[in-house]
This record gives sequence, C-alpha cells and structure tokens, in this order.
Amino acid sequence: MTIEEIGKQIAAEFELFDDWMDKYNYLIELGKGLPLIDEQKKKPENLIVGCQSKVWISAEYIDGTVLYHADSDAIITKGLVSLLLRAVNGHTPDEIMHADLSFLDNTGLKEHLSPTRSNGLVAMVKQVKFYAMAFKTRESN
Repeated sequence: MTIEEIGKQIAAEFELFDDWMDKYNYLIELGKGLPLIDEQKKKPENLIVGCQSKVWISAEYIDGTVLYHADSDAIITKGLVSLLLRAVNGHTPDEIMHADLSFLDNTGLKEHLSPTRSNGLVAMVKQVKFYAMAFKTRESN
C-alpha cells in the first residue's frame, strides 16, 4: 500500500467514532501498541525539539526502505507517533519525502490537540521527512 492509501485507511478508522473521547481512547490504544524502542535510541540526538512531551524518533535504512522507531513519555503523543510510523515505515526515502501526510489532519485529531501538541506533531513529521532526505542523500553518493 502507498503512504496515501494507508493514510486514507487511518482517517477512515477515525471516522467510525462519533465521540472525541472515543477517538482519544483509540489513539491511546494505538500508543500502547507501539513497539518498545531500544533504550539506547533514547538519546538527545533522537529527541524531537518542539514537542510538549519527550518524543524520540530514530531511523534505519534497510534494503532501500526506511524503518522508524519511536517512543514518548506521553500516551497521546505515543499514539500520534504510532499513526505517523504506521504510514511511513517500510517505504523508500523518495516516497516518504514526497508523501502527502494530510491524513493526520483528516483524522480530526489535530484541531482537538493543544497548540503545543499540534506543533509537536508537525515537528515529528519534519523529522521523519528529514531522515528520509538524509538516507536519499546517502543513497545518491
């Protein structure tokens, strides 16, 4: 599936819920399902600047695709990063760099997040795309 197709699937999942509390509960469940990150990856260079809570994102380049790992000390943020990683994990740097990640807006969550949490989500997206760009540059050399 493309990143955009996964994004549409995620947005559709959130449309199933009428109540915002149900959406938040689903987000919390997604966060609980995020695979544990190796504690060694929780280092300052993997910490996302601009997030209200602590969020670590690391990435590795395997067989032409990018695999991200993440964690957060806040459960809602952990759910947000799990949505992002679900869409981009296993895709090529080009696909990630050019991906339309507006599905995050289409879930309706962004308008119900605090401004600092919303800014943190933007920072997470930028970091994911930055990793993809770095791998693309390394691939080209």
